[in-house]
Amino acid sequence: MKAVTWHGKRDVRVDSVPDPILKEPTDVVVRITSTGLCGSDLHLYEVMGPFIDEGDVLGHEPMGVVEEVGAEVTEVSPGDRVVVPFNISCGTCFMCARGLQSQCETTQVREHGSGAALFGYTKLYGQVPGGQAEYLRVPFGNTMPIKVPEGPPDDRFVYLSDVLPTAWQAVEYAGTRDSLVVLGLGPIGDMATRIAQHRGVGTVIGVDLVPERMARARGHGVTVLNVRDSHLVDHIRDLTDGRGPEAVIDAVGMEAHGAPVAKLAHQAVGLLPDALAAPFMRTAGVDRLHALRLAIEIVRRGGTISVSGVYGGMADPLPMLTLFDKQVQLRMGQANVWRWVPEILPLLTDDDPLGVDAFATHHLPLDQAPHAYEIFQHKQDNAVKVLLRP
Repeated sequence: MKAVTWHGKRDVRVDSVPDPILKEPTDVVVRITSTGLCGSDLHLYEVMGPFIDEGDVLGHEPMGVVEEVGAEVTEVSPGDRVVVPFNISCGTCFMCARGLQSQCETTQVREHGSGAALFGYTKLYGQVPGGQAEYLRVPFGNTMPIKVPEGPPDDRFVYLSDVLPTAWQAVEYAGTRDSLVVLGLGPIGDMATRIAQHRGVGTVIGVDLVPERMARARGHGVTVLNVRDSHLVDHIRDLTDGRGPEAVIDAVGMEAHGAPVAKLAHQAVGLLPDALAAPFMRTAGVDRLHALRLAIEIVRRGGTISVSGVYGGMADPLPMLTLFDKQVQLRMGQANVWRWVPEILPLLTDDDPLGVDAFATHHLPLDQAPHAYEIFQHKQDNAVKVLLRP
């Protein structure tokens, strides 16, 4: 089959790789019909080389049609249309039973002290072949695939794999009906503003610097500010009764702009041999904390910061005195996809209140994946959300 594979920094290719096969009696094989390109994929494209091998298959936002099922699979059948969550969870362990599928005890990558395994995402998360491919082996066929109805196009459902539950969890963790600032208006931040509006948050403010992203959010009635505005903090306070918002979502993570020293550190990691770069990435802390520090500055006292953007280092200094003094609550983590499916899926079978049908800016065939990564990384051609079609 054809699949998107990693070959080095900024070097992804579409190669022929072996077709997936059933390995366990609860496995299913899914023929992929749509698969998303995520901001997290750009971490692999840029700086996570020490934890990925040449030829690894990328991608963690797929949906498609069940082709084969193992002998013990009873909940899906060949021909069923399914979305595949990005985190690999058994659905039955202690953590899964508590709605913490991202911490699944069956698939935790204990060798690296990580949570649940992920599709297409480095040795730190199991090095499981990903979904930017023609076919995908999916374990736990009775509990993992999300069955969706026939009829609407893939765009209606594909975001159940990651974007929708990640944004939904970010808003849920923010815990406000009053005022919310979303830092970063990429796919997750953009969707978080829509979900916040849908759930009745009174004041929703988005912050970014990419004109196309800002225009998209503004078109949905979001108040949009430019992160480069020298009076940004004052303007946010003016819009929130002088106190700042009750909650802030950091949907940026280590793709933040405005931190030149950390940017140089990211670039330096890319020049190191893997044996040196891997421990540096894990312990030296090369994350770019501009967005998180901004969130800490603007959130009102007693407020909440919800972090959905991905951070990777473990030695970044945080202004703990400020966090303590302002009595700030921090909530974060990989999205627990199945935890939110019962709340989200009815919205997708209704009249599309979140605007998912028109959410993608680009639909490209799988063989154009290298081009898709390039335009998404460089924010060219108005690329905000790209879907690949095998």
